[in-house]
Amino acid sequence: MAPPLVKLALRRAVNEVRYVRPVPFGRATGLVRDVYGQLERDFGMLAPPVALHSPSPAVLAASWVMLRESLVAKGETSRADREVVATLVSRENSCPYCVEVHGMALDSLGRSSAASAIVSGRPVVDPRAGTLPSSARAELTAVAFAFHYLNRVVSVFLGPSPLPSSVPDSARSKAKAVLGRLLRPVEGASPGESLGLLPPGSGDFGWAAGNPLLVDAFSRASSVFGALPVSPAVREVVERELSTWDGSPPGLSRSWVDAFDDPGVRLALVAAKAPFQVDDALVAAAGLADRELVELVGWASFAAASRAVSVAPLRGR
Repeated sequence: MAPPLVKLALRRAVNEVRYVRPVPFGRATGLVRDVYGQLERDFGMLAPPVALHSPSPAVLAASWVMLRESLVAKGETSRADREVVATLVSRENSCPYCVEVHGMALDSLGRSSAASAIVSGRPVVDPRAGTLPSSARAELTAVAFAFHYLNRVVSVFLGPSPLPSSVPDSARSKAKAVLGRLLRPVEGASPGESLGLLPPGSGDFGWAAGNPLLVDAFSRASSVFGALPVSPAVREVVERELSTWDGSPPGLSRSWVDAFDDPGVRLALVAAKAPFQVDDALVAAAGLADRELVELVGWASFAAASRAVSVAPLRGR
């Protein structure tokens, strides 16, 4: 657990969030307060990638449930192995913020054989070992799902680094080492402790069939995203476009969304397929309040994460 002064400084990191105003720690009530408490206790800090969701308390809870039960809670796989998956997915999605955060976490954990795979380019799982047990494979796939989601949200609402731009180059290495130590696993992070934040839900998570707890966690989160007040026009277009998407980025130009007149559709599509292309003009054109913006981007990111896992499932190879 961070010392009080460090904890206070980490709480202020939410000031780096753009486009929306997260709920400050001292003003959090109800569900937001409950999530913030678990987040600091189990993740080591008030992580901006989660806290940025706070204008929509239910989406905040859903994002935390996915992250905690996939990455933080104890299971069959090691935290180092899960951090490897988080880093690889973040690299795939061109999310430098998440790559830096989880690279720091890996450094603090030490270079396990799995962690070394990032450097060497080897598969995370030794091919000679065969297929992972279904429950372990579900854990790593859950991490991939969570980070396909978080990478998109982070790309929209945060900058390229978890360290503020005010930190001088000469101090960045030391700051990364300190932050990495805070991200070390918390002893006693028992599985399932976040589930009570959300009511039971439903969803098709065949990839998690070997792990009923993860089915429960992601079903609860899925029901939150499914109930969001996203317009039928946005839902129809995004779901249609994602249904044939193979996960490849659409290119450096944003001309691929010019055919859509609705600014909400354009923002949702870009958040889903190429979140690094979201800019001030695209957000301003949508004209959404904080809660509406978090919910639109969150819904599109969850839909894209679902598609990404379905087209590239983790098979323990």
